[in-house]
Amino acid sequence: MSGLRVIPAWRQGQERLYVCRTDGRNVAWYDRETARVNLLSEDQRADVLNVLQPFLTGPVTVGPPPVPTPAELARLTLHPDDDLAPNRPGEALLVDLDRDPGPPRRLRPDPRRRALATEQAIGEALDGLEGAGWHTLHSVPLPGGDRLHHLVIGPGGLFSVLPLYARKQRVLVADPMVTVGRREPYPLLRRLRADADRAAYALTAEVHPVLALAGPAEVLVTAPLRRVRVFEDSNLSSLTRLGGVLKPADVEALHAMARDRHTWLRV
Repeated sequence: MSGLRVIPAWRQGQERLYVCRTDGRNVAWYDRETARVNLLSEDQRADVLNVLQPFLTGPVTVGPPPVPTPAELARLTLHPDDDLAPNRPGEALLVDLDRDPGPPRRLRPDPRRRALATEQAIGEALDGLEGAGWHTLHSVPLPGGDRLHHLVIGPGGLFSVLPLYARKQRVLVADPMVTVGRREPYPLLRRLRADADRAAYALTAEVHPVLALAGPAEVLVTAPLRRVRVFEDSNLSSLTRLGGVLKPADVEALHAMARDRHTWLRV
């Protein structure tokens, strides 16, 4: 018995299979898209291929990772339980609904399901930035039961993104208050800035707060906002036009730090 196990992880709908020791450290991973098994230890080639055999879908290339960066190697040392990168948009809500789905029949729809749909829509839009050199982490847990809904890292900097359901409703933004439709105003921008400050403390880098509105009919901002950017889900891709702040190596290093659960334990 080699003691190795296979752990699947999903990213943008694509599956990568990690081969881990009993202590959780990775020794290899299989990327189905490229049909390549990347080995971190040539000594364990036979054991790795043996444990992966049920998952291989055809001929594969086997060898060391192609020119791995220090950030990539750092990520591979993470225990799967500490790696936040596999988190899906709305991960915390998905877990909550799985544990407590609520009664099968209710007079009003479960608000958690609408919140989940909103996080998933915004998360999907942010994941679409990946090819432009950006990374997005979802449902980053913070002490006290709080979380960052989405953390985006790319050439334009770091952004803490808070999604807000506003389908076919008018949104009024009067810093720090946000009013959606006929609901009562709420100081949402105050919370958003606080989340960004906590992220900045953890990562020792500036983090910009972003309010992402899902499907609003109209957005009215009454005055210039302090630090906060407001986007609709349809134009989140414009984040990629913000560049010249971080070099690719800095993006990778910050992403490696942010995906480690331990980074967030003292914020």
